[in-house]
Amino acid sequence: MAYIKTLTRRAAMAASALACACAALAVPQGAAMAAYPERPITLLVGFPPGGGGDLYGRLIALAMSKTLGQTVVVENRPGAGGNIAAEQVARANPDGYTLILAMSGNFAASPAFKPQQLRYKVPGDFAMIGLILEAPHGMFVSQNSPYKSAADVLKTARQKELTFASTGTGGAAHIGMERIKSLAGLNLLHVPYKGSGPAISDLIGGQVDLFFATASPLIGQVRQGQLRVLALTGQERSPALPEVPTFKELGVDMTMTQWYGLAAPAGTPKEVVETLSRHLSMALKDPAVRESIRKDAAVERDVPMDKFRQYVITDIEQYREAVTPELMKMMGL
Repeated sequence: MAYIKTLTRRAAMAASALACACAALAVPQGAAMAAYPERPITLLVGFPPGGGGDLYGRLIALAMSKTLGQTVVVENRPGAGGNIAAEQVARANPDGYTLILAMSGNFAASPAFKPQQLRYKVPGDFAMIGLILEAPHGMFVSQNSPYKSAADVLKTARQKELTFASTGTGGAAHIGMERIKSLAGLNLLHVPYKGSGPAISDLIGGQVDLFFATASPLIGQVRQGQLRVLALTGQERSPALPEVPTFKELGVDMTMTQWYGLAAPAGTPKEVVETLSRHLSMALKDPAVRESIRKDAAVERDVPMDKFRQYVITDIEQYREAVTPELMKMMGL
């Protein structure tokens, strides 16, 4: 009997020790998860500094840095309409420390038109964090351009060839202007650039006639007198630019807009994605962030995680439906 009691006592002690060990192992795991982020987060933007999505990437990076307690560092990886940056993030370690500024071009237009040329898949290679905003595309000219209105451009481009710049072949802006070209019967030659900065320099310098791009990041240069915006996409005029007509008003039914969001590599822990999504939502509720977005004709859109994933899938389908085989041939796709 004493021997049995000793065995029972030893078994109880062993069970207690095992339970303590398990608890000890569980503490660091929970602490590590609670500590995220423990170091700075890198946000890749697929365009050069100073134009396009770079401004929105930096706006959101700064706002999220304040609430996360860690710096979100923007790194510009320009090229291929944002596809190079997307590929790098798709292959990155899924630990929550490398993110991508997703946008219509690299997450919808390119996957819709040239999936066989991409080294990443949307949405399969990414964990969707959330949508940030939607913004109209705009047709821009330099302040010294002879074209004073969109009607002037449409009339002239039906009579002779004009050149238009975009931030990359097959990107959302390129597709948008090709769509306008097709619908309006225009004679336009596409000149691709690696970002808004170099495109604007050549626009102001007279090397290209037009620049078609997301309007919002360029409104500051419009107000400073460097550029003029002649028309915008969308169903209705922008409250921030009530004097600028839509293409739809001009008889060209091009209403597709640009959007920006955040994504991480597929396989990023759900808890990390939820943390990032929560802090993105907090950023979009910040009055200063909302003012920065709205003053330049864009609108913030808090669409988190799975809803954002479905939003992207729907947008890919819209791009596929918008482009005819003839237009694909003209773009060389």
